[in-house]
Amino acid sequence: MSDSTASPGAAPPAQVPLWRQLQEAAGALAQIRAGTSGTVAFAAVEPALRPGVQALGFQALRWLGRAEALRRQLARRTPPPVADALLCTALALGWNPELSPYEPFTLVDQAVEAAKRNPATRAQAPFINACLRRFLREREALVAATDPEPVAQWNHPRWWIERLRHDHPRDWRRVLAADNAQPPMTLRVNVKKVTVPLYQQALSAINLVASRVGGSGLQLATAKPVQQLPGFAEGEFSVQDGAAQRAAPLLLEGLAPGSVAQPLRILDACAAPGGKTAHLLELTDPASTRVTALEVDAARARRIDETLARLGLQAGVVVADAARPADWWDGVPFDAILLDAPCTASGIARRHPDVRWLRRESDVEQLARLQAALLQALWPLVRPGGRLLYCTCSVFRAEGSQQIEAFLARHTAARLLPSPGHLLPQSGAFARGLPDNPDGDHDGFFYALLEKTAVR
Repeated sequence: MSDSTASPGAAPPAQVPLWRQLQEAAGALAQIRAGTSGTVAFAAVEPALRPGVQALGFQALRWLGRAEALRRQLARRTPPPVADALLCTALALGWNPELSPYEPFTLVDQAVEAAKRNPATRAQAPFINACLRRFLREREALVAATDPEPVAQWNHPRWWIERLRHDHPRDWRRVLAADNAQPPMTLRVNVKKVTVPLYQQALSAINLVASRVGGSGLQLATAKPVQQLPGFAEGEFSVQDGAAQRAAPLLLEGLAPGSVAQPLRILDACAAPGGKTAHLLELTDPASTRVTALEVDAARARRIDETLARLGLQAGVVVADAARPADWWDGVPFDAILLDAPCTASGIARRHPDVRWLRRESDVEQLARLQAALLQALWPLVRPGGRLLYCTCSVFRAEGSQQIEAFLARHTAARLLPSPGHLLPQSGAFARGLPDNPDGDHDGFFYALLEKTAVR
């Protein structure tokens, strides 16, 4: 998930009524509550409606904790799932008029209309109408009654809040607030095809303001669908968060260059959808570098091929399990391995707001065990003097610093090189005001660069 290209879309066509969008957004919420990922739920929405529905759905997910607390104030019993999803969607969108995309009265009217027009909620339309009309009358008192609830205040599960408080006692509030902000759209310029200043000029020519982040990144002041940006089909850029753009330069920095006779061997394990693979290729010479992209899921591996084809790049894409090198490794050590390990995705909860409601506390330890197994399996594949970059799009220490501390304790031949460690999400004006924040407004990540000092 860490190379996500999700970004705010354009407004829906003017002729699409709000009640229809609310129906679809509530339907997606009901699916997510049943365990479906937001990516799948919103992909099922009719393409013409999807951008507007996703925008409403994402906002509802970011304020779902507050909405559920308000619904408990309004109803003694939980309504049927689809009706409850519609009611909570309306409450999430309208609980704070300053954040609402529509006037609260309009939202209420259209939510009731949505209930009436859906056979699954038609019987509950009078109930939904009564709850929402009461909410309009008593909004301030109802919101005040829910203020003491941590889940309502921070819009994350209680276990998530408590883990953040423990892991980051000085920063947990800022991290939670950042999760509830809309993320920016950040591009990574393909320097094989165009320079960053030239692409910045191309954006300026269509009245898009973009600020420089990192080595080859540009952060847009206003998000746009990628198809409306110059050079997308030609492979001149990719969408990639500023913190995620650190991976390839960090792995390559200080690495001795290869040659035609003895090219550098680089492995991108767990590589889909291919953003980091592409960045590695953009920063290296194809004549002296061989990049292998490994992915266990065949469907996701096809996304790597698609990513590289659009950008005009080539890598060896292998469908196999990184934890089972005997199935795919040729026995020749790698100079560098990038392990972007599966994780809770807690660092990209603002970009994928469904994640916070889908994850369970037990997932953290389960994924930490998988990460440890991957590190254990891939470390023997690094040559002496080579390096492995471990990263996750997580803010939890169990998937970051604690994972690496345990690894170093088990492997005396591993040395931790200067690394960013935990990069906590930075949002809005706060991010722009930091003196040492080259990644701009960015997601949460963890990086640890390990060097193999000797074989023991």
